[in-house]
Amino acid sequence: MTTRRSVLACLIAMPVVSAGCGSGSTIDPAAAWRTPGAGETDPRRYALAHAILAPNPHNRQPWLIDLAGNDEVLFYPDTARLLPATDPPNRQITLGCGAFLELFDLAVRQVGRRADITLWPEGEPHPRLDNRPIARIRLVSDRNITRDALFEQITNRHTNRAPYDLKAPPTAAELAAILAAADGGGITAGTISDEATRVQIMQLAWQGWTIESHTPATHMESVRLIRIGAAEIAAHRDGISLSGPMLEILKAGGVLTPATLADPDSFAAKSSNDMARKALDATPAFFWLKGANNSRATQIAAGRAYARAHLTATRLGLNFQPWSMTLQEYQEMAGPYAATQVLLGAGPEAPLQMLVRVGRAKASPPAPRRGLAAHIRT
Repeated sequence: MTTRRSVLACLIAMPVVSAGCGSGSTIDPAAAWRTPGAGETDPRRYALAHAILAPNPHNRQPWLIDLAGNDEVLFYPDTARLLPATDPPNRQITLGCGAFLELFDLAVRQVGRRADITLWPEGEPHPRLDNRPIARIRLVSDRNITRDALFEQITNRHTNRAPYDLKAPPTAAELAAILAAADGGGITAGTISDEATRVQIMQLAWQGWTIESHTPATHMESVRLIRIGAAEIAAHRDGISLSGPMLEILKAGGVLTPATLADPDSFAAKSSNDMARKALDATPAFFWLKGANNSRATQIAAGRAYARAHLTATRLGLNFQPWSMTLQEYQEMAGPYAATQVLLGAGPEAPLQMLVRVGRAKASPPAPRRGLAAHIRT
């Protein structure tokens, strides 16, 4: 008998991404994570094969590339892959582009190159991203360039949405290492592990989850990006993946479908909410980032800082999950948004850029990737 408890147990165990298991597909959604850049002779393509593994909101992978000449890259946002409901000013998408640039920089160092990055060569786009390039990057051979040990963690880094171990919280030394990794570029980082502030953040975070899941536009934006089952995951290789034998059965039985998830009062939606609440309640610490302003350059810097912090956490055996709801800038979220900013010493002119769960859990699988060819235009 299918019960809400059994559905919840299955959801907690997800996402499990398999190579088209049971779908008849030969496409492996996780192929990009295995030996990225292998066989590439162009250092730009080698670096890009690593950059597409960057964390990004809703796994939209909003990156487009032009290869100019022999040593340049023009990096654009894919404006067809934005999140207009949950991320109206495209701030979170820009953070994902910053993470992309950080992984690109780490990778080119491995092949003795320096990445000279010029941000927004045609100007910063406001209030939303447009078709102007995010960056022009020139690769330069440099004997003095040093490799970064964080490169080794690129293929190990995965977002983990499971409950974390409250009996083994991050140590003070581990949190200090994460803060040190995020330092620089005008970005301020902080952590929250004291009980009083942690509880306040969790209360606000749950308010944010509840608002997003009961606001039709924001809820449906996520529902449309949920890929249920191996066949859908292999077909899209983006979005929010739900896979595994039991979830395939629930899908086939009509218990877990886009239609059932679209109804916030449905069995499936309530089970999903239970899963999220259980994960949030099992959060021993939080990590946050903010800058001196909210310019596009600051957003890029915050994304780069986040990538370094997450790679460092991975090296330490810790897990990250961004909890972004209360940082989103749409009308229904205004109350929790303002309260979260005040609680952590931020404000409208220099808002928080990231709020992240930190803790220990069993290893999680990689999110699907569409592959390098999907991002290169010329």
